[in-house]
Amino acid sequence: MVIWMNQWEEMSVKELKAELKRLKISQSGNKKELIKKLEDSDIIDAKIENDEATKGIKNKIHEGFIVLKNIPVSPIVITIVILLSTSGGAFLYSDEIMEFISGDDEYTLIDFDIEQTKSYTQTLVNLGHPEWEGRLSGTIEEKNTADSIKYNFSEMGIPSTLEEFSVPMFVMGNQFELSTCKPGDIGDLLGGFSPCSLADANREITEFEHREDYVIQGYSGFTDIRYPDYVEIVDLQRGSNDESWSSASEKIGLVWIREGEGDIAATESNTILFKRAQENQLLALILVNDKTNCSDLIEGDCVPYFKSLDVKSFDNLPENIGLMMVSKSTGEFLLNEVINGESRIQLIIDVQNQGTETIYVPCGIIEGESEELIIFGAHHDTVYNSQGAVDNTAGVATVQEIARQFGLVLEAEGKPEHTIWFCTWGGEEEGLWGSSEWVQKHKSNLKENLRIYINLDMNHVDLERNTGITIFGNNKKDITEINNVITEFKKQHSSLYEKYPINVRYIESSEMPNNSDFAPFLNEIDEIEFGNVVSCYGSGASEYHTYLDTMDRLNEESLAVSGIIYGSFAYNLAYN
Repeated sequence: MVIWMNQWEEMSVKELKAELKRLKISQSGNKKELIKKLEDSDIIDAKIENDEATKGIKNKIHEGFIVLKNIPVSPIVITIVILLSTSGGAFLYSDEIMEFISGDDEYTLIDFDIEQTKSYTQTLVNLGHPEWEGRLSGTIEEKNTADSIKYNFSEMGIPSTLEEFSVPMFVMGNQFELSTCKPGDIGDLLGGFSPCSLADANREITEFEHREDYVIQGYSGFTDIRYPDYVEIVDLQRGSNDESWSSASEKIGLVWIREGEGDIAATESNTILFKRAQENQLLALILVNDKTNCSDLIEGDCVPYFKSLDVKSFDNLPENIGLMMVSKSTGEFLLNEVINGESRIQLIIDVQNQGTETIYVPCGIIEGESEELIIFGAHHDTVYNSQGAVDNTAGVATVQEIARQFGLVLEAEGKPEHTIWFCTWGGEEEGLWGSSEWVQKHKSNLKENLRIYINLDMNHVDLERNTGITIFGNNKKDITEINNVITEFKKQHSSLYEKYPINVRYIESSEMPNNSDFAPFLNEIDEIEFGNVVSCYGSGASEYHTYLDTMDRLNEESLAVSGIIYGSFAYNLAYN
């Protein structure tokens, strides 16, 4: 059957691709690009239609095409050159042969709306806690976030789901205080009332600001220590096993978070330190940040930040040991005024850490011709003490914009070959709970059908501290394809390419980190084989997990780099 040029417009994308496949021409591109390839093919066919000898040669090439695919390139090229020399050069401009010699190196890039991505980011930030601004896992703020994302998927014309998981979680109360009191001398003169009581009229009270001067740590227990209790603070230095933890029993321990120096090891994790506090029956543990973001955010100081701990490492998580981090200046004040001075401490941490809470996983689903899966993911929860504009509202906004673009592609081009999921995870900051639970629930399907998981976590680049983005994965073929997409990205978005350096790394599966939601897809689907994953990190996020991670630092333009590259990688995988 002969199809004339004006009939291509009446065909669906699927039909156009089928015709291109029959002609052994690349099937990448939108409908307009597909039609152009078919029109070019028609012109070539018309030129040679009356040349029976040439037509015979062309038919022979088509008949041997599959066989030739298994022959090394050099003999193939020699064969084609011989054929061309006998055909008067009729095939010199055949896309089919030239593409076969050079390989299919055409990559279509998806669109990406930067302003829409910023809007997605702002919408989620607006859902944060009215006082602390974060969207802590298991809270109404996280639930509202998941509902918003699911709604957006539906508005894009993408069917969506919302799954719930009950996981171990801490619950923040309403009363938090860190303050010191230096007793006055009126009580001594009158020989009566208790130091730092209301009657101690000339006492000196110093109150520290929640989130700015101190941050409650993940899975802290409950603590209520008042001035009249006169509880001591013991300086445990870096908190190593060599320190006298037993001397802090029934007291408050002070541990300095520092880098290693020579033979002195760096301070260990919250999990290890909290275990030592439990073993030695401390009342509370205060960590002093003397390592991270020092002078980057506030001159001469190190801002406290949120970190969690591994609850699975505890047989019984202590419920009455408070755990907080303070700024370097606050730690120095406690050292000078309480440990080495006359002041007393008041410490109230209203946290319950013994129960479970519900976290959420919304997903948008584009059904493909096959059940083979491409999954995009990003965690939508944040630390409690911050908007989390960069960590990880930016990543969730990027996933939503990629999903929106695929919704438009679906409308224009029809079903992809692969099924594509767009999911966001709760519970990441406390231990990758959402992604881990979801992988366990869907393990059978993932084991059978997962092609690749694409993770977006802090894919943002700070404008002032720009060292670009890092893309990494554990599958060499995928890394090669991503590099090919980046080559096309360089051509079409040269200004972004020049502005934001792109570092691409292949990492052996066993050497991959486990610090974000790609880890369950890598390690927990199959006991023998690793899953295929890629992830992306930006740069310059000194505000990480502090109260300063706000929209003021958002550089939405930088999200387009990973958004276009990962979205285009998935497009060329799903639609080719």
